[in-house]
Amino acid sequence: MSETPSTAAARKMRVRAGSRAHFVDAPPATLAGMALPELRVEQELDGEFDYLHLFATTQDAMAHTFPVLRDHLRHDGMLWVSWPKGGKLGTDLNMKSVIRIGYGFGLVESVCLRVDELWAGLKFTRPKPGKTYRNSYGTLPDAR
Repeated sequence: MSETPSTAAARKMRVRAGSRAHFVDAPPATLAGMALPELRVEQELDGEFDYLHLFATTQDAMAHTFPVLRDHLRHDGMLWVSWPKGGKLGTDLNMKSVIRIGYGFGLVESVCLRVDELWAGLKFTRPKPGKTYRNSYGTLPDAR
């Protein structure tokens, strides 16, 4: 039995069943197609979360919302950012700009994947203490 792109994405995302989650601007069809495990989805952004997912179409929207989400991310949690691939939906986001914004707010990227036909996704986590992160697209605030 082969995986669909959505089930492959869900597996690669490594979201654990029962995780406390919050989504921002997630298109309902995309979210339904992601084949995520059962989550404790919260509508309000209150407290800390295991899994946060921002769907953004502009650098301004990402830069506005990313630090708010970061402040609600558990120490070992993950913040995913998705953007339209290939400039679709008039986006000014691409992998380089997503990494630059994420690093600028103190998180580092790891996994990049295809969420579906339209959306790409990039996983951000907190930097590990003592580890040096080098990325040509972004610089962590304390590394400047």
